[in-house]
Amino acid sequence: MSLVFLLLILLLGGLLAWLAERVSTELPRWVALASIVTALLVLLYSVSGLPAGSLQALPDPTSGSSWLIHLQRDWMPRFGIGFELALDGLSLLLIVLTLVLGLIAVASSWVEIEFKPGLFHANILWTLAGVSGVFLALDLLLFFLFWEVMLIPMYLLIAIWGHENKAYAAMKFFIFTQVSGLLMLLSIIALAWQGYVASGNFSFSYFALLGLSFEGSLGFWVMLGFFLAFTVKLPAFPFHSWLPDAHTQAPTAGSVLLAGILLKTGAYGLLRFCIPLFPEASQQFAPVALGLGAAGVIYGAVLAFAQTDFKRLVAYSSVSHMGFVLLGLYAWNTLALQGAIVQMLAHGLSTAALFMLAGALQQRLHSRDMRQMGGLWQSMPRMGACALFFAVASLGLPGLGNFVAEFLVLLGLFAVNPWLTAVAALGLISAAIYSLWMIQQTFQGALQGSSADAASGSGEHPRLLQDFGGREMTTMAAMMIALLWLGLYPQPLLDLALPVVESLQALVAANPSIVGVIP
Repeated sequence: MSLVFLLLILLLGGLLAWLAERVSTELPRWVALASIVTALLVLLYSVSGLPAGSLQALPDPTSGSSWLIHLQRDWMPRFGIGFELALDGLSLLLIVLTLVLGLIAVASSWVEIEFKPGLFHANILWTLAGVSGVFLALDLLLFFLFWEVMLIPMYLLIAIWGHENKAYAAMKFFIFTQVSGLLMLLSIIALAWQGYVASGNFSFSYFALLGLSFEGSLGFWVMLGFFLAFTVKLPAFPFHSWLPDAHTQAPTAGSVLLAGILLKTGAYGLLRFCIPLFPEASQQFAPVALGLGAAGVIYGAVLAFAQTDFKRLVAYSSVSHMGFVLLGLYAWNTLALQGAIVQMLAHGLSTAALFMLAGALQQRLHSRDMRQMGGLWQSMPRMGACALFFAVASLGLPGLGNFVAEFLVLLGLFAVNPWLTAVAALGLISAAIYSLWMIQQTFQGALQGSSADAASGSGEHPRLLQDFGGREMTTMAAMMIALLWLGLYPQPLLDLALPVVESLQALVAANPSIVGVIP
């Protein structure tokens, strides 16, 4: 029941934050902060109560089981729909990332939001509840319900508290995600119907639907519905066009949540559902998926270098970095899969920090145009140092988490396709170019444009440049420490993810057609 309590804390915390606005405009942020901390403590308490060594226990190859907590209750038994939640090492890592970035999102918007702060923080908490549900649900209709729950509050965050072109960006985000979600719903129904044909019973349980056989090309088309839904959210080339607009127009907290955790739901869906449920179809489709991943790595890097808007540059860099996740998933060997999982975590931290920096710059300069910046390090050395750290983390500097992730992905991919590995490795070179160029344009050189106006106190928005204070530096320091830990000592995380990786590989290996190469 601890998993239910975790979700209820976030859902009811959102309602309480909304109502708290009637008492004080400052109270909702404290309610949101307390709700997330409480949910995190409940999660850690639940894990701490497990038997010693269970987090690193290897799965049983015959059952493919690596679950730490499993809750199943009847919901609508006539239709085979249950309330089924489960936690394993992968879910645990991603929910911890979700809650930590939820704290970062609240901290980043501490003084930014003045319009309806109660509703704003309620939408943050409801987004976290939806994402947590996605990482826990094992009934496919329940999974779809949480999938929709996380999208609606994110749409409202962009549409209500976004920037100058927020209506267009919010609608584009909504259309892309809803159309792809509809495809997934149709695939879920087709999958359940196939299970009914095979067993005579309707069930939407993940375990009941594993190992189904399909006639003709039906399995391929049902798999494709899942693949499109998840790759739109990833996002993978060429389904990424909603992302730059959504990131650019979203408030800082919205960008942190969108880049840090919502994109990871797409990768999680591919790893948990798409490939294990359809091993033969995924094996056939793997060359296409690997090609899309490599194309996304290069395309995102090139487009990032072409941007003058700080947030759009970081958004396109996300397309590039998430391309490594797609490559790791469809390489489907231990090294590549662990690299993809580490990349999900490292990218969530580094990109969330860069979007927080972008929001801080826009709040101070009233501009995201890097051509109007320059020389900011002189006035804001702490912000400049943080930007440099996360820029080199994003480009994959050895000793930081992003390097470990991308190195493992490329190493695993080399066993599958050496030539595609060489193409993807070019993304590391491109990342170095656009990341350092971003720092040069923003923090180095001479003061100009908005930077000069702000420094002199003149211009349309006269205001002296303010460096990061204690609140911002605390959040930045937390993400720095996490990336250093991932880069210097990732073994505990790899040990936690290994049972899940081996369990999923065992499920796929039960089918004669195996995706990629399993060493």
